[in-house]
Order: sequence, then structure tokens, then C-alpha cells
Amino acid sequence: MDNLALLLVVICVPLFGAFFLPLAGMMSEKLRNWSALGMIGIPLLAAGLLLPQVESGQIIHFSLGGIDLFLADQLAVFMAGVSLLVGALIVFYSFGYIHHYEHRNEYYFMVVLFLGSMMGIVFSRNLIFIYLFWEITALACWRLIGFFREKSYVVRADKAFLVTVFGALMMLIGFIMVYLQTGSFDLLAIRNASSAQPISNIAVILILFGIFSKSATLPLHTWLPDAGVAPSPVTALLHAAVLVKIGVYVFARLFITSFTVDPIWSTVVPVIAGVSALVSAGAALIETDLKRIIAYSTISQLGFIFLGLAVGGEVALAGGLLYILMHSLAKGGLFLCAGIVEQKTHCKDITRLGGLITTMPITAVSFFICALSVMGVPPFGGFFSKYLVIAGAVNSGQFWIAAAFVLGAVMTVIYLFRVFLLVFLKPVPATDGQTLPVEGSSTMVFSVAALAVMSILGGLLISYPGAFVQTAVQQMLGVVR
Repeated sequence: MDNLALLLVVICVPLFGAFFLPLAGMMSEKLRNWSALGMIGIPLLAAGLLLPQVESGQIIHFSLGGIDLFLADQLAVFMAGVSLLVGALIVFYSFGYIHHYEHRNEYYFMVVLFLGSMMGIVFSRNLIFIYLFWEITALACWRLIGFFREKSYVVRADKAFLVTVFGALMMLIGFIMVYLQTGSFDLLAIRNASSAQPISNIAVILILFGIFSKSATLPLHTWLPDAGVAPSPVTALLHAAVLVKIGVYVFARLFITSFTVDPIWSTVVPVIAGVSALVSAGAALIETDLKRIIAYSTISQLGFIFLGLAVGGEVALAGGLLYILMHSLAKGGLFLCAGIVEQKTHCKDITRLGGLITTMPITAVSFFICALSVMGVPPFGGFFSKYLVIAGAVNSGQFWIAAAFVLGAVMTVIYLFRVFLLVFLKPVPATDGQTLPVEGSSTMVFSVAALAVMSILGGLLISYPGAFVQTAVQQMLGVVR
């Protein structure tokens, strides 16, 4: 299979295969479930086969009718691989989590469509295509957050939809302004045109508004903690693997590889990211709802990614890309562990939980390992990405911003240790006749354990993703060695 065919497999299998799943569900639950996993696993395999091709410096283009539609380079294949890897584990986890709820056909359809539209965004070479796939993710997100159909849940789903769609509308206006300035929606043509005259600041503001709304950056962050009413695999998909990463990916694609912008944005964006990281970390310190704490942590950690991508330089960019990988693995594990706790105890209030390490040892250990990676404790994968991001800020002369993120890292350690101590280690008084919660199903436990193991290996084998990220950064910056 040639490279172009592999690229089309990555995009088209989940995007169009999702429409087969409701029909498969009418015939057999197992057929639908394994078909859903296959529609993520096959593109993941195809993305893996593309890795050595793009690592050698090759860029794959797909055109139709004279219109340039898709582009696969190291940044795109890296992002696709991360999203599909975590997405596949989330779908496998869903086999045990979602089987006793209604609307299962719709669930799998929306999850796979969501991941397929993510692939569309990742490989789009055209601003209009980015916008179209961006809106498909919003529709899928809306249905998934409101999966349980309770009125209060639907209100929160509507809130997420309205915030992100309004942000997308602002971004579309920004795209139109870019077209009026450069005469094209094609990213490569825009790169050539903007090298002589930077993209206008008004267009940049509008596009950033859309990006920040999708990535839940302060003050457009409130919809993300509210999205915790969704099923836990959905919150893992939205908060860790795909949805919030769309914003940071598009930021990298537009503001690093495609647009030339005013240098002031390399200071403004880190300041916004720093404020967002500290405020959300503060919220996590006082929150008692388990999933909301992890959601606020996501908002905070996204600030680190934006810092790495915005300050520029090879060190910071490498840290930002590594952070995408390490955060997706570890935070996905935290949300899935929270899902096991919630489903087995029917409680999300960390002050009412305790002692679960004795009855849920695999979940507890997996949660702790993933938490250590998010904290940035060596030798876990999160340490290297966090260190490179902060070091990149220091190298760029932004010492106060770096100091703010060091404080944010300390706060991360405090609130995640607080969660682990209260949920898993705090002793609880014995109650006669009390039924103790047990581990989740085999598919759920396997998924969280796999993410925990990958969080460890991400640090121990850091040279492998590190080498790829280094060459990806050089390609993004146009550096020739």
C-alpha cells in the first residue's frame, strides 16, 4: 500500500466507517463493538506505517480536482498517532463501561465519527476544511456530553456546544480575513504570502478566540469541567486525547508552520496560558468532585503545552509536542480510573471516598502512576516534557512566565496527591453489611493499566519519541541540518 493510500485510510476509515456502526449494532453488539475498535485500530496501524516515511523528511500531499486537500508531515502523523492510540484504548475500555446503558449505537457512532473528524483536522491543508471538520467535532461532542439525556446534563452539553461553536465562528471570520490578505485558504500558499507581510493582529485574535474556546483556556474554560457529566470514556476522549488537543494542534499548524505573525504573540499567548494554568490549578485545589478536579487539571496542563508552542525555539517546541503525548497518556488514564471509581462506588465526592486501594489495587496503582507523570516526577514521561517547556521559556528570556509555570507544577503535585490520598489511601470505618466496591471489568482494567505502563515507558524510553519530536520540530521550523 503506497503512502497516499495509507493517508486516506487514516482519514476515511473512521470518518465514513462510523456510519456503519448503528447498522452493525442492530445485528450484533459484539460486531458493533469490535468494528468500532477496528475503525480506530486500522488507521492507527496505517499512521504507524507512515511514521518512517515522514521521519525521513517526506511530505505527502493529496489533491482532488485541482484542490489541495490533505497534507501529512511529521507534526500531522505524530498528532494522529497519539489521538488514535489513546482513542483505541478508550473504545476498548468502553466495552465494559457502556454495555448496560441505552443509546449504545449512537455512542459508538459519535466516538468514531469524532475521531474521524479529528483526523480530518490533523491532515487538512485548507483552512475551510479545518473549519468544517472542527464543527463536526462540536456536533459529536454535544451529543456525547449529553449522552445520559437528563435535563441538567443536556444544558451542560448545550453550553459546551455554544461556547465552542461561537469560538469557531470567530475563527472562521479570522480565516476569511487571512484569505482577503493572502488570496488563499491553502496553508502552503498562505505561508509564502505571509512571509512578506505578517497576518493581521485582528485575524490572529479571532483565530485564537476559536482555538482557546476549543482548548478551554481562561476565560473560555467553564464548559470543560461541566462536561464531566458525560460517561467517563467520553470525558477521557474530550479532556485528554482529542478534543482539547485540537486547539493546540491547530495553533501549532497555523502559527508555527503556516503563518508569519507579529512577535508580540510569543509573549501574549504564554501570559494567557500562565494565567489559565494557575487559576485552574487553584480551582483543582479546592474542588471535591473527582472528575472536575481532573478537568481543571487538564485546563492547567494545556497551559504548559501552549507555553511550549508559543515561546518558540527548538527546546520549547520539542517540550510542547512531547507534552501532547505524555499528557494524553497520563490524563487519559486518570479519567478512565475515575470512571471505574465512579461506576463502582456511585460517588464522585473525594471527601466521601477512601480505602479503595484495598479493593481496587490495579486502578489505584494505575491512577498513582499516571498522576506521577502529570506531576512531572522523574523518570516518568511527563517530567521530560514539563522540563523542556519551562527550560524553553527560560531560554527565551521569559523568566517570570517560567516561574509562574514552576508554581503551577507545584500546585499540580499538591492537588493530585490530595486526590490519591483521599480516594485510595484514607481509611474508612467499617460498616456492617456494606458491599465493598471491586475492580472494573477486564477491558476497563486493561485500558488503565496499559496507559499507566505507557506513561512509565514514555519516560524510560524517552529517546525514541524524543528523537522523532526533534526532527518534527526541525521540519516545522524549516531547519536544515
